[in-house]
Amino acid sequence: MGKNGSGFDIAKLRVEPGSKVKLAKIDPASTPSWKADEGLADKEQAAAKLAELTQRLTALQSLLWAQSSERVLVVLQAMDAGGKDGTIRRVFEGVNPSGVRVASFKKPTEPELAHDYLWRIHQQVPANGELVIFNRSHYEDVLVVRVMDLVPEDRWRRRYRHIVEFERMLADEGITIVKLFLHISKEEQRRRLQERLTEPEKNWKFDEADLVPRARWNDYQKAFEEAIAETSTDRAPWYIVPANRKWYRNLAVSEILVKTLEGLKMSYPPAPPNIADLVIPE
Repeated sequence: MGKNGSGFDIAKLRVEPGSKVKLAKIDPASTPSWKADEGLADKEQAAAKLAELTQRLTALQSLLWAQSSERVLVVLQAMDAGGKDGTIRRVFEGVNPSGVRVASFKKPTEPELAHDYLWRIHQQVPANGELVIFNRSHYEDVLVVRVMDLVPEDRWRRRYRHIVEFERMLADEGITIVKLFLHISKEEQRRRLQERLTEPEKNWKFDEADLVPRARWNDYQKAFEEAIAETSTDRAPWYIVPANRKWYRNLAVSEILVKTLEGLKMSYPPAPPNIADLVIPE
């Protein structure tokens, strides 16, 4: 998808270690690296490209599962209605469920609160051959706890270092980490939340509690900016994906994952010896 839609520069979405993050300077409706070929609509061409990426991601995930030595962790974070569930449905629709798992982290239970905040996270990291998607994650413990003043500042600030070291340990042990922030505007969030009220088939999605973080929008934006800046590393990079346009969001996430998996340079295990001489009995 560069100028003719053939290549996508994911570096434009990546947060380089040590850089500052200002979400207000990133247009959530923008489409970095994307330009449709002349005469084709964005959505039309994007749909065709996404189909190609889905096919490629399916093949790479099958290879990951067969090789059973690499492990991949995808962290998804966003404001409420930011599109985490939709991204998971659309981007991973062709993969083999045997090797893909989604872990969702909601309000901690009493047993979880009785342990350190990373205890419940560590139990869900991928095993050999697995691709695990975190729908929310350990980052809630430097986001919601900060904005809602659930722990003292000196405590949540220490967690940046904890998280960097935790992810370094995971990477050292063979886990490839990709962290994605789906960036939507406040107006787009309002539109999506309103849809949950007005469209009967979406009523079940509405939770009045979602209005609480919306009222603290600016505080959450600041918390995300600092968390991303403090924890984007070479081994566990953050990507900020403009997500107002769902077609672009899905395309960008798919491209990031495909290029990440291709970078692992995986191969299928060797065939059993003498397989060419074997014949299945009738």
